[in-house]
Amino acid sequence: YDNESGEHPDHVVVIKYVPAVADSKRAMDEYTSKIFLNGDNTIVVHNTCEDSLLAAPLIIDLVILAEMFERIDYQTGDMQDFESFFCVLSQLGFLLKAPLTNKDEPVVNALFKQRALLENMFRACVGLPPQNHLALQHKTNLNLTA
Repeated sequence: YDNESGEHPDHVVVIKYVPAVADSKRAMDEYTSKIFLNGDNTIVVHNTCEDSLLAAPLIIDLVILAEMFERIDYQTGDMQDFESFFCVLSQLGFLLKAPLTNKDEPVVNALFKQRALLENMFRACVGLPPQNHLALQHKTNLNLTA
């Protein structure tokens, strides 16, 4: 996070190693939200899982996506040659807690925005426009069919 701009995390994660539980990890998460008449609603989740079994599919997906993005070259009308993505693939942030970004690229730490970014990248690869779910063509007189 950028201390100069005053950015800071909105939560704290504490991870402690307990030799007695080995690869089995236990987590207790609390989610608090505001409800009607400024009341509080807290949901507490207790989770037990095998850490390596949880991580293995994520690592496989990271490798597949990194390899795929490495193979993508693009060219716009004003470019003479094809170019590749920058070396830091912030698109992989969907699978990571703290995604790396290129210089001057904003960090996106929102799961659904990260997923939408991946979906829109795949849509662009096959020539489809990005999805933004505004559906303005149904809410205005604008002609947005193109």
